[in-house]
Amino acid sequence: MDLGLKDTAYLVTGGTRGLGFATAEQLTADGARVMITGREQGAAEDTARRLGPLAVGTAADNADPEAAERLTEAALTSFGRLDGVLISVGGPPAGSAETSSDAQWREAFESVFLGAVRLARAAAARLSEGGVIGFVLSGSVAEPIPGLTISNGLRPGLAGFAKSLSLELGPRGIRVVGLLPSRIDTDRLRELDALSGDAAASRERNQAMIPLGRYGTPEEFGKAAAFLLSPAASYLTGTMLPVDGGAQHRF
Repeated sequence: MDLGLKDTAYLVTGGTRGLGFATAEQLTADGARVMITGREQGAAEDTARRLGPLAVGTAADNADPEAAERLTEAALTSFGRLDGVLISVGGPPAGSAETSSDAQWREAFESVFLGAVRLARAAAARLSEGGVIGFVLSGSVAEPIPGLTISNGLRPGLAGFAKSLSLELGPRGIRVVGLLPSRIDTDRLRELDALSGDAAASRERNQAMIPLGRYGTPEEFGKAAAFLLSPAASYLTGTMLPVDGGAQHRF
């Protein structure tokens, strides 16, 4: 199926690794131009070279109050158009409600929550009919993940913001979508498995609770994200898509 991505243009934050990179890889493979961001300029540029001539890289910190306006304007200037953004940020530190400090909550709120809100607002001001704003959220939107209390607190709120935004932007023909990854085999997930003290046992235990019986691959997530961002998904908005091998049944 042709997703209609040829010659389109997207901004993907957190695109130097993990789920952001996997999405950028699928977008460029289908002919989209992509600006990716990462915390380090060198890493962003190196990743863009890996993705090929359709990608450019720039440094940005989602917690920077000025980043949203700068990035959306840079993407629009670079490509001459902007068809959508994917807002992907690294997960907050692991910890319980008892051990998570005020400083950790504030830092995560600025980056994970408020940074995403700022970027969505900046994108909405520049997108036209047919544009799309995508959020990489988490399976914690539906059910808390043990040991990730800060993420459990912030991701559901961000999903609520995304759904509210979909109602506001719908009349302008702009879509808002979310992705709820669960056990996707990234560096972040391997770190979380290792926190149990026995990474192999943790993986086996978690895989047993997934109907498909395995962790997902970043490529599988990237394909789902590319579809949701593409013109092929033009009648999907306000939806939260679980990418989890069937682990959740609520959406």
